[in-house]
Amino acid sequence: HIDQYLFLIQIISCLYLSWLDDYKSSYLKMFWFTTVKDNEPVDLKTDPEYSGRVQYQCENNDCTLRISDLRESDSAEYKFMLITNDPGGKYTGSPGVTLTVTDAPKLPSVSVSPSAEIVEGSSVTLTCSSDANPAANYTWYKEDVINPLSYQNQHVFSSILPSDSGKYYCTADNDLGQKRSESRTIDVKYAPKLPSVSVSPSAEIVEGSSVTLTCSSDANPAANYTWYKEDENLPKAFGQNFTVTKFRPEHSGRYYCETQNKLGRHNSTLQQTIICRIKLLLFSHCVVLLFIIISFLRKKRNSKESSKTEGRADNKEQVKPEI
Repeated sequence: HIDQYLFLIQIISCLYLSWLDDYKSSYLKMFWFTTVKDNEPVDLKTDPEYSGRVQYQCENNDCTLRISDLRESDSAEYKFMLITNDPGGKYTGSPGVTLTVTDAPKLPSVSVSPSAEIVEGSSVTLTCSSDANPAANYTWYKEDVINPLSYQNQHVFSSILPSDSGKYYCTADNDLGQKRSESRTIDVKYAPKLPSVSVSPSAEIVEGSSVTLTCSSDANPAANYTWYKEDENLPKAFGQNFTVTKFRPEHSGRYYCETQNKLGRHNSTLQQTIICRIKLLLFSHCVVLLFIIISFLRKKRNSKESSKTEGRADNKEQVKPEI
């Protein structure tokens, strides 16, 4: 593309130079420009945007512009400026030649708004940006999800959920190519969800055994746990697990846990009831044992009384009165 445009510019410069030769004018300066500052054209060689990338080859009524390391920002209308020693001897080729630089998308950048901590229920916007000419088309993806999320440069969560946490990336493409952005992590913070309570062992609890209560709650950041016994104000323990190593009857009761992080707190609605069965077992065993003992004593006493009665009867038969 560049050489074709430069060839057109060369023809314009040659026309100027041939016309000036007829008037025996002297050439003071020749240069190319795209911008005008203070009503004066700015030589490309002095323009910071073109620093080190511009060369002029002017000889034999021909002045060629060559631009190296071509960039999309080089797209512009280029004009040739000729300054002579004649009064008012400034000549410009107008209109100039329009150069359009096309380019595949550059590596896209991803931004997240808000940039601060993301909380459940808030609105979050992901923005994808890439330099491309023609303009790029954008597609949003979530890692480990096959189907695209959207086909715009912005992807909006109107009310973000914990399940939206994950890594996101975008692609930018046009007719000249495609680029994928680096992944950006979204970490949604939220208060503890409703806790669940479990007891181990789940079978009958015997006095002297070890009992562990476990509280579980989904939260981000992770929740802190506090254990309470019903009708008691002071906490029984801190931590996800509450263990009683030697369970006694006075430990029986209803327990619940409270979960808390900086975003909120939640109590378990299920109050786990723990009952020590040993007291009832001992009572029943004692009743049975007492019944056995009483029965044995009664039987023994009856046996003794029976023996005494038989003995008195024998004595009466042996002692007969004399007639």
